[in-house]
Amino acid sequence: MTWSIIARDELTGKFGIAVATRFFAVGALVPYTRAKVGAVATQALINPFFGLNGLRLLQNHRAVADVLSTLVASDHGRDHRQVHIMDANGCTAAHTGSLCVGWCGAISQDNLSVAGNMLANAEVIAATAAVYRAQSALPLAARLIASMKAGEAAGGDKRGRQSAALVIQGDEDWPDLSLRVDDHTDPLAELDRLERVSRERFVHFAPFLPCRDNPVGTTDRAVIEAGIEKALAAQAR
Repeated sequence: MTWSIIARDELTGKFGIAVATRFFAVGALVPYTRAKVGAVATQALINPFFGLNGLRLLQNHRAVADVLSTLVASDHGRDHRQVHIMDANGCTAAHTGSLCVGWCGAISQDNLSVAGNMLANAEVIAATAAVYRAQSALPLAARLIASMKAGEAAGGDKRGRQSAALVIQGDEDWPDLSLRVDDHTDPLAELDRLERVSRERFVHFAPFLPCRDNPVGTTDRAVIEAGIEKALAAQAR
């Protein structure tokens, strides 16, 4: 009932998930990420334990293929599930159960994984992957949304559209960016709008928050405002 992309930016090491579907609040159950560990997207008849246990296994330095086989073997509903996984180094693996509704399938490559079910056709994930590879000049969040919009243009979820979500995971324990569109007539367009709004101020403010290297963060408002203005000027160039 969903298609999603997991990708890793080779320059920054950040990774992200974007997902869209004809289903309410897809961002609540499908994407799972953890800093310096990896990402999991569980879909079709969603099994949230795939996300929770998958990240735990990745954190214990298990290989992606081993994590996938462990998750699938432990679930008697495996034939109805779809899941794909990426570790912090960009290694990927995917499972599509034999009873998932067609069209269903996945593309798994280094630093890129796209998977979907209940899709209009195979071109949905092919177009999603192709546009992601072609748009390397875009920031990761915008690149993921552009790739999902290409998948939608190719047919998307064959039932229609309702919700979408985006998560960008950096080095902190919380995401760099987490956006959800839970119920909308054009969720990817709304996700695109929210991502653009995030670049008006939020993403430039976030580096001043407390972090592992600076647990206090920046509290001087003049320094924060100057930093935001500098970032906005660089973004405009």
